[in-house]
Amino acid sequence: MSPEELLLPRRRAALLRVLGVATGLGVAIPPLRAQGQVLRVGPRQAVRSLASAAQHARDGMRVEVEAGDYVADVAVWPQSDLSLKAVGGRVRLIAAGASAQGKAIFVTSGERVSIEGFDFQGTEVPDLNGAGIRLERGSLSLRDCSFSANECGVLTSNHPEARLRVENCEFGSILARDGKNHNLYVGRIAELSVTGSYFHHGQLGHLLKSRAAVSHILYNRLSDEVGGRASYELEFPNGGVAVVVGNIIQQSAQTQNPYMVSYGSEGLGPNRHELYLINNTLVDNRPSGGIYLSVAAGPVRVRAINNLLVGNSRFASEPSWDSRANHLVDWDAFVMAARENYALKPGSPLRGTAVDPGTGPDGQPLRPTRQYQHPRNSVALPGPALHPGAVQLP
Repeated sequence: MSPEELLLPRRRAALLRVLGVATGLGVAIPPLRAQGQVLRVGPRQAVRSLASAAQHARDGMRVEVEAGDYVADVAVWPQSDLSLKAVGGRVRLIAAGASAQGKAIFVTSGERVSIEGFDFQGTEVPDLNGAGIRLERGSLSLRDCSFSANECGVLTSNHPEARLRVENCEFGSILARDGKNHNLYVGRIAELSVTGSYFHHGQLGHLLKSRAAVSHILYNRLSDEVGGRASYELEFPNGGVAVVVGNIIQQSAQTQNPYMVSYGSEGLGPNRHELYLINNTLVDNRPSGGIYLSVAAGPVRVRAINNLLVGNSRFASEPSWDSRANHLVDWDAFVMAARENYALKPGSPLRGTAVDPGTGPDGQPLRPTRQYQHPRNSVALPGPALHPGAVQLP
């Protein structure tokens, strides 16, 4: 072998080091090049962790993450127009004692960030507010994500311009801590939208608590079931505009708080105060009787129409409310209430009796156009909702 041939392996290794390609000499990761603005993450990729991806990602990128378990892999995402998507199956993020900034598995602060197909599990931090995701500012959209065994599912800051959209997600169960841990806790942000999502098994805190100026809670199931001990199922502690349409809201037998939906319990804020409770099915399993709705005294516009109420034999409403076509029914009014099937029986005299609820705060029709579908989805109705309650289809 010639001297030149003997030098070839060394020259090749040196060239690879310059290019940043992994070799047995210790160079681990090649330089990142976002081909078509797509960053691929996974054990078979150059970027193997979410923490590393967050360092490499730039505004406008699509981050595709291979399915699998990512343990103690936490990240801060300041980028805008960023899309994180699981590919090939679910991406499971297991905190295992780790947290980003002592807050969450993910912390986001960019505009128009979207996350799809991720499962966030097991966040615990010293201040007992460990979340799957912490939204600090900007806007965030979540789709087909789940949050379980965290101290909080999703927690937001009080940034007045922040926005959160949640679609087809699952929140529960939650870790029991000091009673202030909620499956979804939204601070004083501009807007919250939740559709087609499933909230269950709270532990002393609430299933959903929103201080947002505007909250749209549409076609969800908030059902604290056997083993759940949530306080409120749905709370708007500072009022605001709350549009609550087409939800199944169920209180567990183990709750220590009789209220299911609460509005203004911590004092009305400076915003508009309007509550639209339309075509919901509210189920009270509390042995001593619960309270379907509590609204603080003050300048609040309340419209409660086409709701079905089962469990307690009384629905308290104020003379100033627009309260129509709300029906107190027994358990046998439904196809199978014991299995959370709250469709009215085919022969029910209530079928077809829903009235037109009119329009909402911005002129949009309040009559439901979709229906929650278990375990976390919603489906379009073939026509306008005809029956009171959340369930229109069999």
